[in-house]
Amino acid sequence: MRRNPNNSSSKSKPSTSQEPVGVDTTAGLISGKKRRSGFVWLILFGVIIYSSWAVYHYQFESLPSALTAEQAGKRGFSEVEAMKHVQALTQLGPHPVGSDALDLALQYVLTEAENIKETAHWEVDVQVELFHVKAGANRLLGGLFKGKTLVYSDLNHIILRILPKYASEARENAILVSSHIDTVFSTEGAGDCSSCVGVMLELARGISQWAHGFKNAIIFLFNTGEEEGLNGAHSFITQHPWSKTIRMAIDLEAMGIGGKSGIFQAGPHPFAIENFALAAKYPSGHVVAQDLFSSGVIKSATDFQVYKEVAGLSGLDFAYTDNSGVYHTKNDKLEFLKSGSLQHLGENMLAFLLQIAPTPHLPKGNAMREEEKSGQDTAVFFDILGTYMIVYSQRFASMLHNSVIMQSLLIWVTSLLVGGYPAAISLGLSCLSAILMLIFSMSFSILVAFILPQISSSPVPYVANPWLVIGLFAAPALIGALIGQHFGYLIIQMYLSNVYTKKKQLSSVIQADLVKLEAERWLFKAGFIKWLVVLILGHYYKIGSSYIALFWLVPPAFAYGLLEATLTPARFPRPLKLATLLMGLALPIIISSGTFIRLAVTIVGIVVRFDRNPGGTPEWLGNTIIAVFIAVVICFTLVYILSYAHLSGATRTIILGTSVLFGLSLILILSGVLPPFTEDTGRAVNVVHIVDTTGSYGNKQHPSSYVSLFSTTPGTLIEEVEQIKEGFSCGRDNVVDLVTFSVKYGCWAHEDTKGGWSDADIPTLRVNSDTIGDERITQVSIDTQVSIRWSLAINTKEVEDFILTGNSDELVPFGNKSSTDGWHIIQFSGGKEAPRKFELTLFWVKKPMKSAHSVDEQTTEEQQPLLKLRTDVDRLTPKAERVLKKLPEWCSQFGKSTSPYNLAFLSSLPVDF
Repeated sequence: MRRNPNNSSSKSKPSTSQEPVGVDTTAGLISGKKRRSGFVWLILFGVIIYSSWAVYHYQFESLPSALTAEQAGKRGFSEVEAMKHVQALTQLGPHPVGSDALDLALQYVLTEAENIKETAHWEVDVQVELFHVKAGANRLLGGLFKGKTLVYSDLNHIILRILPKYASEARENAILVSSHIDTVFSTEGAGDCSSCVGVMLELARGISQWAHGFKNAIIFLFNTGEEEGLNGAHSFITQHPWSKTIRMAIDLEAMGIGGKSGIFQAGPHPFAIENFALAAKYPSGHVVAQDLFSSGVIKSATDFQVYKEVAGLSGLDFAYTDNSGVYHTKNDKLEFLKSGSLQHLGENMLAFLLQIAPTPHLPKGNAMREEEKSGQDTAVFFDILGTYMIVYSQRFASMLHNSVIMQSLLIWVTSLLVGGYPAAISLGLSCLSAILMLIFSMSFSILVAFILPQISSSPVPYVANPWLVIGLFAAPALIGALIGQHFGYLIIQMYLSNVYTKKKQLSSVIQADLVKLEAERWLFKAGFIKWLVVLILGHYYKIGSSYIALFWLVPPAFAYGLLEATLTPARFPRPLKLATLLMGLALPIIISSGTFIRLAVTIVGIVVRFDRNPGGTPEWLGNTIIAVFIAVVICFTLVYILSYAHLSGATRTIILGTSVLFGLSLILILSGVLPPFTEDTGRAVNVVHIVDTTGSYGNKQHPSSYVSLFSTTPGTLIEEVEQIKEGFSCGRDNVVDLVTFSVKYGCWAHEDTKGGWSDADIPTLRVNSDTIGDERITQVSIDTQVSIRWSLAINTKEVEDFILTGNSDELVPFGNKSSTDGWHIIQFSGGKEAPRKFELTLFWVKKPMKSAHSVDEQTTEEQQPLLKLRTDVDRLTPKAERVLKKLPEWCSQFGKSTSPYNLAFLSSLPVDF
């Protein structure tokens, strides 16, 4: 039988339109059995998270082995020997300025310095001096000390100068290595900064065996008064003759206890950081920390500010930052100082000093000031896994950033011209997905930040266990990022579906697959846009940390261009390769993941001392800062890998897994299994017996006496008060103006507060003369009685300028006063022989005849006194001693330059005296 050819051809004809020539048939890879495995995505996600943690551990937690004296040799550095010094100093207990313990600490350091002198190389000259400081005033321009004058008297420093005997030029060129012996009143100071003193003593011993080949002297300054406002560094720079010979300053500090001591400030001249990078055995330092510190985000200051601002010096500022939650508390103790911490800093410093001390080409101070003004040769620096340090100038960074930005914009413009109108719309929608990702992520994480104070016993229940922030904030932030990006993904899909519908030659199945694949690619490319915007902003403001954006933009873009991009616009998209992700993220993870984790841990530690005016900030604010930081990091670093999730089928698994992690974290907190604070990581509190005579000027004094309990850690004190049981009542009505700060929420106890002090301890403010004429001038006598540490606030709305004298010495001259919130604050601290009586000359503001002010304005002005005085006494009254003994083990007193001691007296002088 004969076949009909037409029938045969009709049977073989497909029901859908034939694919055009050149269509990539691999577009169907996402269908059926060939769909990308969600299990593979989860494994990849786990590998990336584990790799990030491994980078952090290797970069920040791995420490060298501690060496004994025999292992280090005569010219090496031994942690075992340095630790002996730390142990001797911490055994003295807290040693603040003016204490007997500080005198013993000074004597110990002096004795050890003399021993170094006796054992030095025969061609090395070692000079040891106990330097007694005359009175002085430290007025810094910015940072924590804006609007303040820091006055000091009767301080003592140990100065050790090491130089070759037969190189005369070394006397006129010196490198300063500095740290402080004193501590705050609340801690023995193993980390801050007995560890630094121990390193310096052992370093000086080693240097004394090398210095015969130096061209520069090395000056080791063991100062006191740093904790009271950088007074030790200021007094040395302004009063000691050797300070004129210093060409570079190296400051050693601690904002935690132990770990790796990294550089967090360098410059402005790049000489020091460049040579450190060349010489250091275990280089550690990041310009990110410098950017944060200089921006004021980290509320702290070091002696390096004095060396840079007052002396015009350049150099390096090192700090220990491990376990920053114990900073200035009782837990800054020897047992928490990790083995290898001192060895790490000591070996780095020894190698660095041996690198720069023999050179005759140290930069001069004037050159450093010029570098700071221009800002072009300041250094961008960061270490790679703690083994190698990258350093380049801001000028090179600008050239590099310009090149990357211009090439990126050129590539984007070219691709949009080739892709036409649909590509431009798709780019806009991909940017929308990035914005939605950030909004949802931050919203979910911030919501938790608001909820925690309502359901937990503490607003910050993760302080003792910082890893809890992964479940509490990172988990909801990840869910939000995925959901936000998925919404963007769906929007892009809708638009691309309309575009592909116009291509009649494609089947509906292929169209759907191609739309998903192209949408996935636009999500991936949205990461380029995110980091390009960050790079442009960082470049514009000359932020050194912009190198992070560079690494998160260039390698992923290169991997995409190498493995994914084609020059043929007619070619249809394929599924993104896993190799693209691995190649693109390897370098960014190595460079920055450890830094991101370190920053998160540091922020958690800072929460312990977050509320500078206790009760003055919302309880959710600290949580919100952490939540926003984590959400931003997740959105920017996971933007590439999350773009793979939408086609993998892993979306539900991710949401379920992170939800379980979040739930478990909440259960651990709410059940009390993991308490917010422990004995090792305590809540920062202060117990102050206050004697208040405010408002009683000119009348017979009837002081109000009570013990005040307050905390710089967010949260109420109800649980603590219940355990103390000393008649405390808590609330926001118990406001205390402590001159340098105010307690907005606290607890008061009035019972048994008449003992431990006498009327003779109460400071006095007395008006000696008041001349009213063209210029009103008032003479006020101040008698601080037993106090050698006090704070005075001067109302700058009434007083234009003032002069302060003590013991006939002019401590604060006329002119150049600044103020903050209408007050100029004088903080005074000194040794046992510091003056107690002062004369204050006030020059009033010239005011025109009063016009009709509102009653409210007049009332507000009348409520503000002319002067506010707080005097501190390092003494425990019986009541305060009982409270401290009953204080829960999870609490620790917190000290800083503005904190009162355990006994404080308040006085004031009204405007209408």
